[in-house]
Amino acid sequence: MISLARHRLIAAETGPALRALAEWMPADAPSGGLHPGDVGWHLRSEGAAIFLWTHDTVPVAAGFLDSHVLRVTTAPGADLAALAADALELLEPGDDWSDGLPMPGWDRDDDSWVVLSWTPRAVSSRATPVGAADVADRVLVQRSAFARSTFTIERWHMMKQSPAGGLAVETIVRTPSGEPAAAATGWFAGVGRCGLLEPVGTHPDHRGHGYGRDAVLGACAALADLGASAVAVLTPAKNEAAVALYRSAGFTVLRENRDWVRPGRPAL
Repeated sequence: MISLARHRLIAAETGPALRALAEWMPADAPSGGLHPGDVGWHLRSEGAAIFLWTHDTVPVAAGFLDSHVLRVTTAPGADLAALAADALELLEPGDDWSDGLPMPGWDRDDDSWVVLSWTPRAVSSRATPVGAADVADRVLVQRSAFARSTFTIERWHMMKQSPAGGLAVETIVRTPSGEPAAAATGWFAGVGRCGLLEPVGTHPDHRGHGYGRDAVLGACAALADLGASAVAVLTPAKNEAAVALYRSAGFTVLRENRDWVRPGRPAL
């Protein structure tokens, strides 16, 4: 088993992890638990940290704890056993899930995530880029779409001021009367690499009118204009409404992912 060094990176230090994740990014969809955009979204929170594993100073994996889920992407050919052994030291009681890094002796979760991918094409959308005057409404959509959201204007600025902030493209869709109806954040990983949507939301007062689809298409088009080879999105398989939304926007299902879960964990 090889010797690894683990580095805890605060937000301002995450450049090396972002560059490594972009380098490992396939053309069609993320291959592990993290895209540079996942890091960008994570960095909206004060005190957020990323772990970077290196071997002889060369990055071999990057990840972070997302609530009770360890999310990791590894370099091609990385020593997964060595990474898993070290990653286990990060986990506290209740941190019972691993996304992207196989844990020896752990089981596959019963619930799965659908990985969908969009191929660049000409689109028509009512979405417009999020500008300085739209930030409050973009936050409003997020908080309305997700009941447990802790997103704030301050956290939006924290996200945008992080090393990943320049990778973000954001769109907003308004009703004919100007009310904020839907929004999407897309993340660029480089020319010829797959972009990511994270997150997408529609205000509950304005669902069923295609606003969410337009926000998605607007973000996808913006990423394609930058040179993204595709745009991926992940959603729980049981969220049939979300899967239908992405299919209607031209996404195709590539596969389903299942996390690794610690045996004998307490029932949720």
